[in-house]
Amino acid sequence: MQLVSKSDLTKENTQVRQRKGKITLDIKGMKCAGCVRSVERTLSQYPGIINSNVNLATEVAVVESNGEVNADALAKHLTSAGYASQPRSCSYPGKQDTQLDPAERQRQQARSLSKNLFIAGLLLALSSLGHFSNAFDLSLPGLDNIWFHCGLATLTLLIPARSILIDGWLGLRRAAPNMNTLIALGSLTAYIASLVALLFPNWGWECFFDEPVMMLGFILLGRTLEQRARTSASAAFKNLLELKPQVARLVGKPKQLEKNSLSFSIPPHSIVEIPAEQVRIGEWLQVLPGEKIPVDGEVVQGQTTVDESMLTGEVVPVTKQPGDNVTAGTINQSGAIIICATRTGSDTTIAQIIELVEAAQNRKAPIQKIADTVAGYFTYFVLTAALLTFVFWYFFGTNIWPDIVVSKARFIGHHALLSNASLLNEEHLSMQLAPHYSSLLLSLKLAIAVMVVACPCALGLATPTAILVGTAIGAERGLLIKGGDVLERVHKLNTVVFDKTGTLTTGKPTVTDCVLSQKFVTVEEMLQLAAAVESGACHPLATAIKNMADSSQLTIPSAVDFHTEPGLGVSAVVEGKIVLLGNSQWLSWHSVAIDQTTQDKAKAFADAGKTVVYVACNGELIGLIAVSDTLRPEAKTTVEQLQQMGLRVIILSGDRIEAVTTVAKQLGLDTTNIIAEVPPTKKAQTIQILQEKDRVAMVGDGINDAPALSQADVGISLHSGTDVAMETASIVLMRDCLTDVVESIKLSLATFNKIRQNLFWAFAYNTIGIPLAAGILLPKLGFILNPAGAAALMAFSSVSVVTNSVLLRRFPRS
Repeated sequence: MQLVSKSDLTKENTQVRQRKGKITLDIKGMKCAGCVRSVERTLSQYPGIINSNVNLATEVAVVESNGEVNADALAKHLTSAGYASQPRSCSYPGKQDTQLDPAERQRQQARSLSKNLFIAGLLLALSSLGHFSNAFDLSLPGLDNIWFHCGLATLTLLIPARSILIDGWLGLRRAAPNMNTLIALGSLTAYIASLVALLFPNWGWECFFDEPVMMLGFILLGRTLEQRARTSASAAFKNLLELKPQVARLVGKPKQLEKNSLSFSIPPHSIVEIPAEQVRIGEWLQVLPGEKIPVDGEVVQGQTTVDESMLTGEVVPVTKQPGDNVTAGTINQSGAIIICATRTGSDTTIAQIIELVEAAQNRKAPIQKIADTVAGYFTYFVLTAALLTFVFWYFFGTNIWPDIVVSKARFIGHHALLSNASLLNEEHLSMQLAPHYSSLLLSLKLAIAVMVVACPCALGLATPTAILVGTAIGAERGLLIKGGDVLERVHKLNTVVFDKTGTLTTGKPTVTDCVLSQKFVTVEEMLQLAAAVESGACHPLATAIKNMADSSQLTIPSAVDFHTEPGLGVSAVVEGKIVLLGNSQWLSWHSVAIDQTTQDKAKAFADAGKTVVYVACNGELIGLIAVSDTLRPEAKTTVEQLQQMGLRVIILSGDRIEAVTTVAKQLGLDTTNIIAEVPPTKKAQTIQILQEKDRVAMVGDGINDAPALSQADVGISLHSGTDVAMETASIVLMRDCLTDVVESIKLSLATFNKIRQNLFWAFAYNTIGIPLAAGILLPKLGFILNPAGAAALMAFSSVSVVTNSVLLRRFPRS
């Protein structure tokens, strides 16, 4: 057997992506929402790019092109702009080319986080001790030496803060300043001012080397905690990625084994292990107990139970026998089986789920556009605010409030005396040098605080982290929500429309009543004749009658000369007898009379929402069969919960008004919430009419309502429906359970509420923090936010936004 090399697969998949005009890039180096906007601007300027969508939380860019863009060249272009990137080119979505296994990557990340946490803690501890020793006139060995603090600040800038300074400078050079630019300018300004004070003690400047050290310590601490929170936020999605099987056991198709047998034996030498990506449709694979099923397939040998909780959220194992379908990523539990591959690679259900979830995480909510717009100009605004703060306090503020200058001068003189060991006395410093230099240092510190306190990171992380957690949790529970825009539309819903057949009902009609009109036949004999005639048909009513005969263990006679008239009935010759099955028009066409008693019973069944099938033999009516499509057990509970949430529930169906009314009564709905006898071609038009006044969600199985699902503000499809429905729907319910409609709406609302909370906090933090740092409370209350305190607040804002999103993982399961 010829195996496909990894390089061939990579090349082939890269070409496929480019033909589709979609390129996915993994990006490193984005720190804030300003970086996101810079990346999007860089990508949009590349020839052939139609649209780009960049996600800060997942560090991924999804680019739409004209199909002629080379992914590697695009990645190099972005890398040259300062953002290291590489194209994704692998069979499974979400899989990145790497030689490290997930466990090793996790260990490396843990070591890196621990290292950064230790460095941040050490910097904060040393700088804090320096602050305390000066504030309380404590003499701590080594810590009261100004050269120690100078060395500490120098090492801090050269080693742990080196990447921040370089990235900040590159951003400034590219005319795209970012968060690191603000931090670099603030820390370097504080360091240089302190260095000048140290080298020229007669100037009377204050040495505040502890400020940049503490500031950078808080920055590193905040980023470490933020990364931990982001790792926790993406844990659910990583769990999905880990479900992808890596290896498959390829076996031949032994001629001596019959398909669909429950027991088998495979010679060990005939089993070959290959990568799951290389399995082809039609090949047979062995799956042992405890192993993941490598591809979607059909059981051809053996019997087992399969844990499908990853797909449906249902913890009860499902029995699988020959002829049953199995899904890649589910776990074989009790017995060895052989499956025939039906879907492989990126076509498997788990691969499609991963691709859908990843695409959802990169689809922005419309509300995020406000944050993106602000973030695009945020850094420029902050730099301007810092400059204006310096100008105001240096030229105007200290003249308007001279008391501030005197009090700060005394403070400066005290620290200059301590740190510089100058022979000048404190009074001389404060009275002779303060009028000029205290104004300069005060203005400088306030300007640094403004640069450091501003946080575009919180704006950039507010939406994507919440979407990341919400969509991944939904996927774990069998709820596939297709993006932030869907969350926002769900938030505005006030009406939910259900298709009846196959959605509110099981979609599997069953025989409920058999009534005889003649005494010379029994119910069993009538069912035998009816099943024989229906053996040549495959519509739902025929299936219901045949299933009834099978469940009654009746022998079905052979039939010939089948004739079907759509919408009326069917006829056949059974053991020499002409048997008719159909409606009253069908019998009337064949001149078969229906007595009044049978007509009354038929009307009663019809009023109850049942379908009546008349049975006649040799021109004489022998009875009727009533067939009903039963409600799903959870249908009534689902409707009641939606109504409790304040949503209007409507039934939309192509069935007769009597049948729909019966279902509505069982669900507790009145006639004003019924729309019946609507053909499939007009369901979308009906939804459009409802949308003139309401925000509408459509729930269907997609058999004939895919256009309506697409037309609705939010389309919700059951997984048992068609592939077209899964494509057009906004939310896909993998468990095929109606209560998940309520679950998906509640999860969407909870996720969108997190987005609003995050955005509110991000805007509120910057709205309050920047004026505080600029000294708005200094004249009346004497409150000043030093650079270190500003850095602590900035770090806290990002961490709080991500942590708030992670709390969504506590969303209760119904």
